[in-house]
Amino acid sequence: MMILLRVVLMCLSVIGAAAVFADANSNGGAQTIEWTDLMPEDDLHALMNPPDYIDEIEDGSEEDVLENSLLGRGDPIADRYQQALVSTRVRSEFDGRLIRIPGFIVPLDFDEQQRVTHFFLVPFFGACIHVPPPPPNQIIFAVSKEGIGQESLYDAFWLTGKVTVALTENDVATSSYSMEVTGVEVYRE
Repeated sequence: MMILLRVVLMCLSVIGAAAVFADANSNGGAQTIEWTDLMPEDDLHALMNPPDYIDEIEDGSEEDVLENSLLGRGDPIADRYQQALVSTRVRSEFDGRLIRIPGFIVPLDFDEQQRVTHFFLVPFFGACIHVPPPPPNQIIFAVSKEGIGQESLYDAFWLTGKVTVALTENDVATSSYSMEVTGVEVYRE
């Protein structure tokens, strides 16, 4: 099973690299990326290989809370997994890069026309609102000078813009990246 998973991941990497090259030429130089591209390899590895005890935690139980860290158990896999859940570590090669990424908008500020101007872009619906936030290196603080009309929190968007490595903290979440938005499209599969 693990060999098959590795082969699939390797094939996706090759296909993804070809798609990124073609996409950069068709999107004004913006590179289309996936959320996992923003995560350091060892953080991704830790999250993709959680410790065995994760399967034993009952939803909604006392152990099913990020603040109830299991660090200090002496289990290097468990410790590394817990660290990856709150990691602010980044991939510095994305600093200053023009990217295109899909995601959901968590509004923070609006203009006079009630268009979203400051927000967190997150990889899945409900992040930071209904469920615990993803790791900070999986959240982008974004600013749109023109504002974005958002009819529903369920709407996903493709955002294009220049990414910078910058820690942003507020009551909603913490992000490790920021983006000055230059393009917005409704997400379509």
